[in-house]
Amino acid sequence: MRVILGPMEGVLDHLMREMLTDINDYDLCVTEFVRIVDQLLPKSVFHRLCPELQQGGKTKAGTPVRVQLLGQDPHWMAENAYRAHQLGSAGVDINFGCPAKSVNKSRGGAVLLKDPEQIYQIVKSVRDAVHPTKPVTAKVRLGWDDPTHCFEIADAVQQAGADEIAIHARTKVDGYKADTIKWDYLGQLRQRLRMPIIANGEVWNYQDGQRCMATTQTDALMVCRGALNLPNLCNVVKHNDRHMTWTEVLTLLLKYSEYEIKGDKGLYYPNRVKQWFAYLRHEYPQAKALFVDIRSHKKAAPIIEVLQRAQDSEQLKQPN
Repeated sequence: MRVILGPMEGVLDHLMREMLTDINDYDLCVTEFVRIVDQLLPKSVFHRLCPELQQGGKTKAGTPVRVQLLGQDPHWMAENAYRAHQLGSAGVDINFGCPAKSVNKSRGGAVLLKDPEQIYQIVKSVRDAVHPTKPVTAKVRLGWDDPTHCFEIADAVQQAGADEIAIHARTKVDGYKADTIKWDYLGQLRQRLRMPIIANGEVWNYQDGQRCMATTQTDALMVCRGALNLPNLCNVVKHNDRHMTWTEVLTLLLKYSEYEIKGDKGLYYPNRVKQWFAYLRHEYPQAKALFVDIRSHKKAAPIIEVLQRAQDSEQLKQPN
């Protein structure tokens, strides 16, 4: 099976990709989206979002990284896809799933699920622009408000020549509500499509991964939020590894502190680490308690002190 680290805008950045691929056996990463409007973006934009382009399109651990584009104009999507390919991206992914209102109101992301013909035009233009040996993939939801629209949407992606489709098994209107997941639609699509499907949504542990693959009849999973809840989720899903302990997570948080402060000079670190805690507390009760100690801090140093004290306390509990 394959496990892919999916994109999460403002969360799964290059520093997080570097750290998570270092401790997991991911097969591929997809970047946060590059917003395309009406121009060919400079190379610096791609390098800022995907520094891995400067090291062969891979993380330091050797995991390939695919640039994701979001936009509605077939011509400019194609021009920027070609640039991403020329810069070394491991293929190009196209975002038709982002539910953010700010994106949708400017004709990007999930709003295009209402217009399969436009999806076809965008994917075809990108496929024609990118070298045939480089994968072109699309990330979609089942539809805007009706999951039965997934058949027309997926057909448009396939007819346009995409190599693979990642499907979040909810509609845009469903949001991220757990009880709205509809893996069975992916199973139906698997019977109809020639191109492979990557299943996405509600995979939090090994059992979820097994159920998802059995229902969808696919051997490829994309994880996003779950990768933040449980930092070694890829290995748990792929190899049935044990869940990381809280002590190991604290060590990872301190390692992340080194990444973030080195990479962004600490400017974004407080917000980023608090954001991560919002996910960790679903898996680790200790994260909820520790968040109370860090949430009022606006600088990196006192947050790191709190984490270091927590780690020291945990280590004292360990048997000699």
